[in-house]
Amino acid sequence: MANLQIKGMSDDFYAQIKALAGSENRSVSQQILFMTKEYLLKRQQVQAAKLPAQALLELSGAWEDGKTADEIIKDLKRARKNIPAKRRAF
Repeated sequence: MANLQIKGMSDDFYAQIKALAGSENRSVSQQILFMTKEYLLKRQQVQAAKLPAQALLELSGAWEDGKTADEIIKDLKRARKNIPAKRRAF
């Protein structure tokens, strides 16, 4: 098992980690390992998540239809139903 020595840590920062470790019933070493593992796991999750732009780009070209734009518009207009104004629920 590897060992790690951290140099250059300010006293205030060490005190914060020590207090956090005590509140979670861990040693300072255990707390540092826990925090490091949590950080790496969250980093992997963020990198694996798709951005909205990526999701849209993956959908690009997913819809294939032999109809022209004009034919699609005509189909949509034919499928619409006119409801008299007095029957509309607002």
